[in-house]
Amino acid sequence: MGRGRLVLVNIVGIIIIFALVAGGAYYYYQSTNFVKTDEAKVAGDLNTIVAPTAGKLKGWNLQEGDNVSKGNTLGKISDGKNSVTVSSAQDGTVVKKQVSSDQLVQAGQVLGQTIDMSKIYITANIKETELSDIEKGDSVDITVDGDPGTTFEGTLEDIGYATNSVFSIMPSQNSSGNYTKVTQKVPVKISIKAPSDKVLPGMNAEVKISTK
Repeated sequence: MGRGRLVLVNIVGIIIIFALVAGGAYYYYQSTNFVKTDEAKVAGDLNTIVAPTAGKLKGWNLQEGDNVSKGNTLGKISDGKNSVTVSSAQDGTVVKKQVSSDQLVQAGQVLGQTIDMSKIYITANIKETELSDIEKGDSVDITVDGDPGTTFEGTLEDIGYATNSVFSIMPSQNSSGNYTKVTQKVPVKISIKAPSDKVLPGMNAEVKISTK
């Protein structure tokens, strides 16, 4: 092997070793200073607008995307003799319209649903083995699939008091007597600072919680 080629091989070897060391150091830094998960979604408190009585719905002109304020008159329901007002119980944006004006409705029927878009947040699932590394008040970096080019700031607001499996509709049964340990996950709530208009409830997200 020529001298020039030997030098080139040595340089390539040094570069590879440096890359491996740098990659290992980066992985160590990330794993010891952050808890990450892509099991996260954008969420918001859903307000359901229901018919207070049975009759014909009048003046219901809401469209999805419209903003409403708490106490706003959204329409009226008439039974031919009396008229009852339909109003919103909270500020929010209409995310689902389920009836139209002049439609006959029943008492308790869902007319629409709203979410206060100024108070949306992130729900994420954290492994039980990583729970001791986080606490309320930790800073969080958030990315949302609907706005992938932006990293949002967040704060860890609440940590659940039970794993998701506790609330499973059909919890797993072990009739064989053989037990397989499965890492459980605990839900957490994360606030999101100044979300863009592209961030919508239900979108997938990724979070990186600082443990420093």
